[in-house]
Amino acid sequence: MQFPSATLLAQSVLSGIFVGALYGLLGLGLTLSWGLLRQINLAYFALTFLAAYLCYQLATVGGMDPLATILVIAPGFFLLGVALQWVFERVHVTPFNSLLITFGLTVIVESVIQSIWTADFRRLESVYGVAKFRLGPLYVPAPELITLGVAIALSLALWAALRFTDLGKAMRAAAEDGPIASAFGVDRRFNALALAGTCAALSGVAGVCLALTYTLAPAQIYAWIGVVFAAVMLGGIGRAWGPLVAGIAIGVSEALTMALTAPSWAPLVSFSLLIVLLLVRPGRE
Repeated sequence: MQFPSATLLAQSVLSGIFVGALYGLLGLGLTLSWGLLRQINLAYFALTFLAAYLCYQLATVGGMDPLATILVIAPGFFLLGVALQWVFERVHVTPFNSLLITFGLTVIVESVIQSIWTADFRRLESVYGVAKFRLGPLYVPAPELITLGVAIALSLALWAALRFTDLGKAMRAAAEDGPIASAFGVDRRFNALALAGTCAALSGVAGVCLALTYTLAPAQIYAWIGVVFAAVMLGGIGRAWGPLVAGIAIGVSEALTMALTAPSWAPLVSFSLLIVLLLVRPGRE
């Protein structure tokens, strides 16, 4: 076996960082919903792809700049997240029920996407897609760099909001002990609606970044679930920085595995890391 060059390894690490940032961005809404709302909301993956297709439609047919579509998609998805949370509250969704219900919603959204855009592959052509920067011998694609910047900015903003703002402290308190938080004046219902809307909006932003970088197909929704779940669990449920750090670790590990061995071994990396973590620290959330 011929050992790859240093340039190839460095490019692989860089590519792993970029794909890991997307893993983290996809997992951001899931980890907050799981950790603070106690809902395992698989529908966020479907919403991400729905946002990606909406970005594609607005950019190709409406003539909008792909990044500018965030100004339309994020507020709309915030309202959609609030509406979903309102329904969940009415039917008293438990963590296990949320897994089943949101999987059903994922299938419904996939069917809606397929009925509108068909099952054909869609590729967003934009000025960002052809833009690349040179960093010595390495190439840095603009869409991946944008995704990394957005993932870092949102993770930092959410970490600061949860740690330093009254609303963030109230959300964390409600997640720890809801009845006690309510006794101290925390409006748990309002906080849950706001958080669910924020998580859905994050999925919308992730969808725009996905559309900038990848070719879209409805069936690809399920291909992301496993690795993003692993990033969320490795990073710690409910932690704003967790999915990004764990996602980058997984992305770099996958990229190096493909460079050193074969691409078919890459999918084993995330779950191997997850199994090792569960064996070493079985009580960790």
